[in-house]
Amino acid sequence: MSARGTNFLHEWLSENLPTITGSDIISVADAIQRMTRAAKLRGIGMEEIEEETGSVYETVFDAIVHHDSGHHNEG
Repeated sequence: MSARGTNFLHEWLSENLPTITGSDIISVADAIQRMTRAAKLRGIGMEEIEEETGSVYETVFDAIVHHDSGHHNEG
């Protein structure tokens, strides 16, 4: 099994979390669509990403929630 899909997802999230506007279903769906397009440009399919990460929705949602909670604790 290759970790290429997982590595891509984590890299994409670290670069794009600051641009995701919220943890509602629309924001998560939009983020997943943007991530999917970026993955396709690198020749990575959703199957390859989900092979090791499981649910992409849950992974992206969790990352957004943790990112948002970190910002609320600042300052």
